[in-house]
Amino acid sequence: MTEHPHLHATHPEVIKRLKRAEGHLRSVVQMIETGRPCLDVAQQLHAVEKAIAQAKRTLIQDHLDHCLDDVAAPLDGPRRQVLTEFKAIAKYL
Repeated sequence: MTEHPHLHATHPEVIKRLKRAEGHLRSVVQMIETGRPCLDVAQQLHAVEKAIAQAKRTLIQDHLDHCLDDVAAPLDGPRRQVLTEFKAIAKYL
């Protein structure tokens, strides 16, 4: 079975963030190998963590905004409102 690519408009942004995190992570490894101060290493690890978290958040929000809407299109008003509220509250995760 051949799968079709599942692409969204935000995927290039997610890829950009992940590549940035990848570069930061390589930098962290090099910093540890060369004996850089722990504070410097921790700051770079924090940057990696934030970049990955933002990429994940963008991907999940995009999925909620597009994929769930396709499935929920036939729902009536009250049920549709529950989905709308779920999408709104998910932004705080």
